[in-house]
Amino acid sequence: MRFNTTTRGISKITNHEGATAFTMSDELALYTAVASSALQDAAYEGADVRVERLQHLIRKCDPLFVAQLAVYARTSMNLRSVPLLLICELARTTNGSNLVARATDMVVQRADEITELLACYSFVNGHNVSGHIGKLSKQIQKGLASAFNRFDEYQFAKYDRKTAVTLRDALFMVHPKAKDAQQQRIFDKIVDRSLQTPYTWETELSSVGTKEYNSDKDREAAFRKTWEELIDSGRVGYMALLRNLRNILKANVSPAHIEHVCKVLSDPAQVQQSKQFPFRFLSAYRQLENVRTSGFKGSFMNMVKSFVRGDQWMVSSILEALERAAAASAANISGFDADTRVLIACDVSGSMCVPVSRASTVQYYDIGLVLGMLLRAKCKNVKVGMFGDKWKVINVPVSNILSNVQYLRERAGEVGYSTNGHLVIEDLISRRLVMDKVMLFTDCQLWNSHADGGDIEQAWKQYKSKVAPYARLYLFDLAGYGQSPIRVLEDDVHLIAGWSDKIFQVMESIEHGSRTLDVVKGIKM
Repeated sequence: MRFNTTTRGISKITNHEGATAFTMSDELALYTAVASSALQDAAYEGADVRVERLQHLIRKCDPLFVAQLAVYARTSMNLRSVPLLLICELARTTNGSNLVARATDMVVQRADEITELLACYSFVNGHNVSGHIGKLSKQIQKGLASAFNRFDEYQFAKYDRKTAVTLRDALFMVHPKAKDAQQQRIFDKIVDRSLQTPYTWETELSSVGTKEYNSDKDREAAFRKTWEELIDSGRVGYMALLRNLRNILKANVSPAHIEHVCKVLSDPAQVQQSKQFPFRFLSAYRQLENVRTSGFKGSFMNMVKSFVRGDQWMVSSILEALERAAAASAANISGFDADTRVLIACDVSGSMCVPVSRASTVQYYDIGLVLGMLLRAKCKNVKVGMFGDKWKVINVPVSNILSNVQYLRERAGEVGYSTNGHLVIEDLISRRLVMDKVMLFTDCQLWNSHADGGDIEQAWKQYKSKVAPYARLYLFDLAGYGQSPIRVLEDDVHLIAGWSDKIFQVMESIEHGSRTLDVVKGIKM
């Protein structure tokens, strides 16, 4: 998946730190921005600025590519918000074909994405979401009409929420034609607001929480019973389990139910099917680490229970299950045998210390550490380190992906908070260490805080000419600012963007001579 097949359109610029950087083609810049975007504020770019840049790039790219990228981002990258933005912007600029309708139908994978898409459409067209949507694009209308017929009553009821745009609003805007009598009955229920309340973990717990009880003990018993029934039912999805591990423990469910939760979490098939970003495992791991070290925050009795009932064993069991889950997410990484010499360098600079979303405690450099440790678990001949003001090699175990991340994070301050990525390569040169693959997990805003003239492009050329002529450099772009610290014009330098383990599939395709943008363009519309 080589991006760099031509020098056309590539120019020298300065990055957000004032250092030399290089532009990308419009398609590559859009791809990297999409692959590494949560539409939240980043260190050097606010959410509004990111949206404006995406809109600008969309207008400069071929409409077919934008449609293919929207589908790729939703179905292969498992992204949700950004594909909707691509569709809405595409509808503003594309006429005379059913491309937008086809892309809309392919991007909408869940019932709530119908209303999310309409809210996004209102946003990009400058309307008040809670009021007037404005004239709806005929092509989006056609695509949503098709999507409406893919969902059953349970799927609609699960996401029938009191949001700015409701399912009832959407039905009146889109006017879908029911595929059969059964579907028409479902549409009528949406209009009448009479969809059957679904059996989900949210509705069951909400029901328990709204009841009156004679005592706190009765309330605790009710929550314990409900959580145990939910776990037995198998209706708690994988992501819901990850996000509710603390709540399950606080409900004092039985050890047998904890064992079942651990079995689900660590099941390789369920890990792959869940399509979780690897950093989700880290987020859950950290929450439980806090429980293990300080107990539950809350009443004194809850803390006493957590120790008296042996819940620390339960916490440890779940932590081990999360480690196995993280290892399972790395199971499909290939291309590394005992003879492959690999260097993994994680950027822990100040600009990486920004949460990936408002609701997350996971930061950009956490993503880099997680992806680096996933790769570490697959490599036999590897060196791992971090760079900031300086570069430091740190020995970590092969296994224990999540605890390795925690360990590295605790030591991040040892290297400072600049982004001197060139020191990674210069160290290889000075020690004449031959590597087959050099991998930097970074926001690509590399610079030289020592002002001694060194930069990564010069260092890489020197390393190739003097030490390792067959080495390849992989820049894993975690922020998507649309800049590269080195010209990606040769077969030995590759830029890959994204936050999921899918980036390793991209890397594998590079090894077989493919190109990332060709993969996107291969999607049939």
